[in-house]
Amino acid sequence: MANGSVYTTALMEHNAHPDYKYELANFTHEHEGVNPSCGDEMVLRLRLSSDGSTIEEAAFTGSGCAVSQASADIMAELVTGETVEEAKHLGELFFRMIQGDELDDDEQEALDEAYELASISRMPARVKCAELAWRTLGALIE
Repeated sequence: MANGSVYTTALMEHNAHPDYKYELANFTHEHEGVNPSCGDEMVLRLRLSSDGSTIEEAAFTGSGCAVSQASADIMAELVTGETVEEAKHLGELFFRMIQGDELDDDEQEALDEAYELASISRMPARVKCAELAWRTLGALIE
């Protein structure tokens, strides 16, 4: 499993200095996500390729706890440039991980920095925070 602390270096860095938290111009898809249990909210915007197969750019706006904001930034970075099918696959891996499933080395590598959020699976109250962006992405690309 990733680092034992929930507040990993990756989480703290992505929360403090998010690269993908901005108003995306010329987006093709938009979806709002809300975590009613704690008030985290976000709007995820994607710009898909003209054939709809590739996420050319992902960005989000909104507010919430460090976990939800960092998870959104990590997710946006991970799926930008990927096919929609690969983004769905990454989402499946993330949900397995955050629910406490062990991932093999290849699956951990595929999640890149998102795997550093694995320790959140031991804190049920924070799982929904980490899942917010990924659930929003799933709803958007279905």
